[in-house]
Amino acid sequence: MFHLTPIAIPDLTGKVILLTGAGRGIGAVLTGLLVSKGAVVYGGMHSDSAPPWQAHLEGARLIPLDITNPQHITRAIAQITDEAGRLDVLINNAGVIAPIAPIDSLTSDGLSRAFDINAVGLHRMTQAALPALRASRGVVINAGTGAATTALEGWGAYCASKAAARMLTMCYADALADSGVQFFFIGIPPTDTNMQGVIRASGINPISQIPQKDLVAPEVPASVMAWLCSTDARKLDAVLLDVREEPFQSMMGV
Repeated sequence: MFHLTPIAIPDLTGKVILLTGAGRGIGAVLTGLLVSKGAVVYGGMHSDSAPPWQAHLEGARLIPLDITNPQHITRAIAQITDEAGRLDVLINNAGVIAPIAPIDSLTSDGLSRAFDINAVGLHRMTQAALPALRASRGVVINAGTGAATTALEGWGAYCASKAAARMLTMCYADALADSGVQFFFIGIPPTDTNMQGVIRASGINPISQIPQKDLVAPEVPASVMAWLCSTDARKLDAVLLDVREEPFQSMMGV
């Protein structure tokens, strides 16, 4: 459907990277790619990984990390700075699509949970990591989606919370423009992960009707996010990016 392919990833030896939502899907594949390129990777795990994602986690330092729990976050940052002495990249990858429901039946509790993970969780992680990232003049990469700018049936909680994540990224980039810390919000197309399986099962809106064979392979967005960890990405001025657009199209030969 999208005809996208993974891009080449530069050497990342010496980079210390913290990734949330590492247990499955894009997060697991990204963890494996980062390790293969020499990075020291701390993979935040809210729950145990499930097959077929476990093979991607070899070589990473896996840590328990519930981004709705401030104590988990404090311990994770302390462990990284104690063991590695630095943090170069924070990848806010953890996110939820639930609850999928018509907006007029969406509960406030359901909406609140989506915000707590997709937006407030991103803020918690970024705030906790900022001292180390200021010291390293590092990078924050936030996993985005076209749903952050497009209303989709049944996705009120996801669209609204991801729109908040998008705006938070822009606010951080603006406020910390002179800090040396770089911020990205990277749009990710429909990808063949567990989340997309939940979307398909719901049968709501056109995204659920995309055949599994037409979904993007997780290696595609994972490779783009890995590239954003590299020094090559420092030349980018844009905060809002998309896997389907430049400069990544040229790298894929699309």
